[in-house]
Amino acid sequence: MAKLTEKFKVRLWLIVILGVAVLAGVYDYPPILNQGINKFNQVFKTSISTVTSRPFILGLDLQGGTHLVYEADTSAIGSGEEGAAVDGVRDVIERRVNSLGVSEPVVQTNQTGDKWRVIVELAGIRDVNEAIKAIGETPLLEFKEQNDAPARTLTKEEKQELEVFNKNAEAKANIVLDNALAGGDFSALAAANSDDVLTKDQGGNLGVLTGDQIEYQAIYELITSMNPTEAQVLNKLVDNNDGFNIVKINDIKDGELQVKASHLLICFDGKTGCNTGATREQAEGKINELKAGANAENFAALVKSNSTEPGASVNAGDLGWFSRGVMVPEFDTAVFDMPTGEISSVIETDFGFHLIFKEGERQGKNYDVSRIFINTKTERDILPPTDQWKNTELSGKHLERAWVAFDPSTNAPQVSLQFNDEGDQLFADITGRNVGKPVAIFLDGSAISIPVVNEKITGGEAVISGSFDLAEARLLSQRLNAGALPVPIELVSQQTVGATLGQSSLTMSLKAALIGFLLVALFMIGYYRVPGVMAVVALLFYTSILLLLFKLIPVTLTLSGIAGFILSVGMAVDANVLIFERFKEELKSGKPYGSSLEEGAKRAWPSIRDGNATTLITCFILAWFGTSSIQGFAITLGVGVMISMFSAIVVTRSLLKIFIGIKENNNNLFWFGVRRNIEK
Repeated sequence: MAKLTEKFKVRLWLIVILGVAVLAGVYDYPPILNQGINKFNQVFKTSISTVTSRPFILGLDLQGGTHLVYEADTSAIGSGEEGAAVDGVRDVIERRVNSLGVSEPVVQTNQTGDKWRVIVELAGIRDVNEAIKAIGETPLLEFKEQNDAPARTLTKEEKQELEVFNKNAEAKANIVLDNALAGGDFSALAAANSDDVLTKDQGGNLGVLTGDQIEYQAIYELITSMNPTEAQVLNKLVDNNDGFNIVKINDIKDGELQVKASHLLICFDGKTGCNTGATREQAEGKINELKAGANAENFAALVKSNSTEPGASVNAGDLGWFSRGVMVPEFDTAVFDMPTGEISSVIETDFGFHLIFKEGERQGKNYDVSRIFINTKTERDILPPTDQWKNTELSGKHLERAWVAFDPSTNAPQVSLQFNDEGDQLFADITGRNVGKPVAIFLDGSAISIPVVNEKITGGEAVISGSFDLAEARLLSQRLNAGALPVPIELVSQQTVGATLGQSSLTMSLKAALIGFLLVALFMIGYYRVPGVMAVVALLFYTSILLLLFKLIPVTLTLSGIAGFILSVGMAVDANVLIFERFKEELKSGKPYGSSLEEGAKRAWPSIRDGNATTLITCFILAWFGTSSIQGFAITLGVGVMISMFSAIVVTRSLLKIFIGIKENNNNLFWFGVRRNIEK
C-alpha cells in the first residue's frame, strides 16, 4: 500500500508539472495553439476564442530607440537640495515621455562629482526630435482658479462659414457616392477623397464591424436596418455627426446569436447601486406581485411605473440587441434559454430581482466594411474649448520652496509652500476672492492638487493637505520644487539604435540562447544518460516558467538581461550536476535506486543552497546599485536562479522517481551513468 501511495504521489507530481509547463508554454508563445484553434473553427464552424498573451517588453538595444543624456545645471540650487531638485526633474521627464506613448521608458539620475545627469532611454520611439523637444522644456508650475466666464457663441460670419463648409461636404459626398454606385474603383475613390488618414491608403477598410465599435455605430445600424445579403456599396450616406460616410460591404459572415429584450428591476438594500431602502423581503414580494400580472402587452407600462433602474421610466427597460456574455451570468443564461415572446421567472443578480421580456432573437452578422469619409465641421471645430480653469499671475517663479510637514493635531503628512514677497501678495489676493472655492495647482499642464480655500491666506506660506501618505506628500513636494526651481537641462549626448540593428541583436541573442541550451542538453544526455534526459526535460519546464515570469512581472529584456537568462540555464544545470554526482556515488556504494536518489538530493542540497545564495546576494547588490543594463542582467539571473533551484530539486527528482522499483543490474545502471557488480 505504501508503494502504491508513493507511486500515486509521483504520478500526481508529474501531472502537475506537465500541466503547469503546458499552460506556461501556451502563455509564452500562444500562436501555436491559436493556429490550431483557428483551424478547428474553420473545419467545424465554431467560434472558440483564441488565447491572448502579454508581449515581452524589449529594451532599447533589442527594439531600437534613443539613448539621451542630459546635464542639469544646479548652480542656482542651495547646497544639499540638488538631489531633490534633480529627482523632481526626473519625475517630470517620466510623465512627459509617457505622454508621448513611449513603452517602458527608463529615466534615471546619476551624479559624478558635482555634475548631475539625467539619463533617458526611449525604446521604440519614432519621432526623436519631438521627444527631445518635449523633454528639454522647463517644468511649468501654475496656480489657477475656476473659470466663470460665459462660453462664447458663434458669430454670424462663423455660422455662415460652417453652413457653407458642410453643404460643400455633403455635395462632395454625394458625388463620390454616385461614382461608387456606378462601379468606380472604391480604393481609388478612397485614396483621392477620404478624410480618414488612417484608412484612405488601404482602400478605406475598417475591418469587421460587430456592433461593438461605438465610433462606427451609425454605420452598423444602417447596415443592419438594410439587412444586405451580399457585398455591395450602400446607396445612402451615413451621417455620424462628424461627417458623411460612403460605405461598401466587402463580405458578410455569420456572427453570434443575439437577443432583444427589456427588463424590470426591483432592487433592495445590499445590492449594487441600490438606495431605495427596501428590504429583500419587500423587494421579493413586489417582484412576485408584478410577475403575476405581467404580460407582453403591459410589460413596458409596468417597467415605467415600477422599475428601480435609472432611466427605466423613459426607456421602459429596453436593452436592445446583445450577444452572450454581455449581461451578468444569471441574466445571460435566463434570457438566452427562454422562448421568444415570453416573460421570465424571477431572476436574482447582483443588482436585485429581474423580470425579463424576450422580444426577439436573431443570428448576428459580422460585416467586413470599407468607407470613404468626408469630414464636416461643428461649433467645437471653430470655437476654442471652454477651460474649467483660468490662469492667475501666480506661478512657479514665485515659489521659493516646498517641503513635507505634518499636521500638529493629526500628524498627517502635508505639503508646505513658501512664496517670495510678490507671490505672497498674489496668493493672498487669489485666496481672498476664492474662499469656499477650489484653487488648482498645475504642473506641466496637469492638475497635481486642487485644494479648497477655507480662508484668505497671508504671510507667504500655504499648506496643501489631503488624504495622501508620506510617500505621496514627498512626491508632491518634489513636483512642486521641480516646477519652482530653475533647473535647466542640456542635452550632452544622443545615441540612436535603429530598429533593424535592434532586431538583429534580438535574433543573434535568441540563436545564442538556443545554441547554449542545445550544447548543455547534449552534454547532460551524453554524460549522465537517463538523468541527463530528465534534466533536459526539467530545463524545458524551467525555461517556460521563467519566460512566463518575464511577462507577468514584467521584466524589460535587454541584451544583458538575455545574458543573465542564458547564464541562469547553466546555473540550473549546475544544481543537477551536483545531485547526479551524489546520486551516482550512492548507487556505486550498493544502495537501492530510491534511497540513492533521496540521499543524493539531500547531500547535494547544502552545496546548491550556498552556491545559489551567494549568487542571489550578488544579484541583489547589482540590481540595487547598478545602472539599467546591469539591473536587467541581475534581475533575469536572480529570477532564473530561484526557479532553477525548484526545477532541480523538485522537477528533476520527481522525473527520476519514475524509475523507482527497477530491477537493478549492470545493464540498467549503465543508463544512469554507473557500473558496479550486483551481488546475486
